[in-house]
Amino acid sequence: MKRGQTYFHIHLVSDSTGETLLAVGRAATAQYESMVAIEHIYPLVRSVRHIERVIADIEAAPGIVLYTLVQQDLAVRLEEACQAAAIPCIDVLRPVFDVFRSFFNVQAIGKAGAQHAMDADYFKRIDALNFTLAHDDGALPDDIEETDVILIGISRTSKTPTSIYLANRGIRTANVPLVPGIPIADKVVAARRPLVVCLIATAERIMHVRQNRLLALADQNQDSAYVDKASIAQEILYSKRLCTEHGWPMIDVTRRSIEETAAAILALWDQHRYGKVLDPFSDAG
Repeated sequence: MKRGQTYFHIHLVSDSTGETLLAVGRAATAQYESMVAIEHIYPLVRSVRHIERVIADIEAAPGIVLYTLVQQDLAVRLEEACQAAAIPCIDVLRPVFDVFRSFFNVQAIGKAGAQHAMDADYFKRIDALNFTLAHDDGALPDDIEETDVILIGISRTSKTPTSIYLANRGIRTANVPLVPGIPIADKVVAARRPLVVCLIATAERIMHVRQNRLLALADQNQDSAYVDKASIAQEILYSKRLCTEHGWPMIDVTRRSIEETAAAILALWDQHRYGKVLDPFSDAG
């Protein structure tokens, strides 16, 4: 345990995958710098036998309980057990359902994991993921107009993980590395349907990431310019000049998570496809 940190148990009980609870729990915990969560995740809880095992675990390691359970008998049993043990227990989606029910004046269908249905949106995400994996690191499609977003940037600006995250949102993404002295592909410049976005970062950030990359690969033969701060600064300058020339928006990923970068790109994509004017120097907010 690090000095000044306090550990606590958080139990996430779901009749689906638990992704919603995990996101909520981590978002809340992040607001308390000295608190570190020990996460206990219980997905697909849909039977009395299962909820009893969960309750036993919670009683053995008391903490905060967050849950999403459609079956009322399971929710009531969990609430009663936590109340008896003086353990805080919260139905994360109940306030949201209450607002929806009041607005629509209709009861929810009460189906566990309804958001994970294998519908058209699901298959769109799978198609986007397959497309994105096939067009990573400069592998551009023959018909580039099938692409939604093209990410460009110098090495180690998080193009690939950002592309995959976007694909999981149903966005067909290709990414193209920028190398000083090597012109960008003509098909990228000529593309009209795709949104072209450049990812940049500070020279310090890229230098550290590249150094760590080389250490992980134990690569002693890499060109020293790859991790030279002055050389990296020239690469960044090349990226900015290219974007200025073509009016492509830039996003500085230095202090952004992949999720934040993707959110900025999605906002730009909405503007792009609906014909709104993009400010290439806005850094997407």
